[in-house]
Amino acid sequence: MTSKVDKTDEADEIDETGQAVPSDQAIPTHQAIPADQSPAPGTRRPGGRTARTRAAVRDAVLSGLSDHGYPGLTVEYVAEHSGVHKTTLYRRWGGLEGLVADALDLAGEDAWTPPDTGSLAGDLRALAREVVDAFADESRAAAPTAFIAASFQSSRAADALHAFYTERFSRCETVVARAVERGETDRDTDAAALVRAVSAPLMLRLFITREPVDTALADQSAAAVLAAARAGAFTRR
Repeated sequence: MTSKVDKTDEADEIDETGQAVPSDQAIPTHQAIPADQSPAPGTRRPGGRTARTRAAVRDAVLSGLSDHGYPGLTVEYVAEHSGVHKTTLYRRWGGLEGLVADALDLAGEDAWTPPDTGSLAGDLRALAREVVDAFADESRAAAPTAFIAASFQSSRAADALHAFYTERFSRCETVVARAVERGETDRDTDAAALVRAVSAPLMLRLFITREPVDTALADQSAAAVLAAARAGAFTRR
């Protein structure tokens, strides 16, 4: 969600030590990143100064959300911790909502793939356990928890979070496709509904009832979804 870099900005880019340097002195990089799917105007080169700036800003947003939550995060904090000038942040991202939304967009550009254990039962267990693992460690859970909280306070963050999980669940549909090929489930199974059902009980406890989750609960959730799938609960009518 970035626009073309204005080389007149102070502290527009980041050097090898993480210090801010003027745009015309920025050190080039050939690090490639996936194509941006964000709808904001402007252009972004795949790699180079803009990729470095966007990554530095993303890291600052994650740090701020983890330490202070959305209410305590400010553009000034992001500027200080990213080394990117505040005027650049406002011009490219439009403000705090845009910064948070783009950080989530960038998080969704990773190379994560769903587990492939060789069976639907194993894949569902592995998926459920990944959810537990992600939130069992407080240091790992801080950022995603803050993103979810931010989605209740910012419509742009809510849209970005929805897009993130929609894309994540879309990747998981290959789990059901493989199960269909192995003859483990019906070809008319609603893959999206099935994979969402695996994490639903875990998310309920994590964010609604505020109860702990563990591996046993993950396995229970996976087993319940598997039984429901075999009974036709996720078959399209």
